[in-house]
Amino acid sequence: MTRYADIPKPIRSGIVLVDPERGTPQRIIVLQFNPDTLERSLSPQSAGGSGDSAGGGSGNGDRNEALRLKGPAQETWKFTAEIDATDQFEIAAPDGIHPQLAVLEMLVQPTSAQLREASRLSKKGTIEISPIEMPLTLFTWGSKRVMPVRLTELSINESAFDVDLNPIRASLSIGLKVLTVSDLPLGHPGAELYYAHLAQKERLAGAARTAGLGSLGLRPGDITVGRG
Repeated sequence: MTRYADIPKPIRSGIVLVDPERGTPQRIIVLQFNPDTLERSLSPQSAGGSGDSAGGGSGNGDRNEALRLKGPAQETWKFTAEIDATDQFEIAAPDGIHPQLAVLEMLVQPTSAQLREASRLSKKGTIEISPIEMPLTLFTWGSKRVMPVRLTELSINESAFDVDLNPIRASLSIGLKVLTVSDLPLGHPGAELYYAHLAQKERLAGAARTAGLGSLGLRPGDITVGRG
């Protein structure tokens, strides 16, 4: 028994590929190191169109729609992931980090078999060839953040190589768009996972402490307004 046995094992962030029809996991990609920072952006889907412009109330939006939303916010994530074969000397790496990079690259392109099948159908004169459906991609950041996503950016900076020119160290800039119920068909497993993701946000928001108006230097009468 080691003296560090009671230290909790760190949870890794990662990507899960899910069968879009059955909703069962097909592959789990664990990031070697958790990113140091995350950049997140949420853009509300306002129902009022362009709304007020920067001119002070001269916008073209419908005033009756100013406080309405037509759907969930568009949420994007960006982060930098690191892969380093030299950090895992106990694991043989005859191909360097080629396998890890290839797994991520295959998230943004179909397989050779899928492309051959599409080419075969085209040569047979098939009028309409459906776009190739990829596995549903989930990004996980602990148990409180599990969301369906689409990879929108993958930039790879390889910074070290072995004697056979296999990359052994790389930095990856990854961009993700969270897929909402506005992006997915009704009943799609990804839509249900988005509902769960949103419900988790609601539970966390409900756990946040509330403050009184006094902490803002206000009294109840200061924000009470009538509707004439």
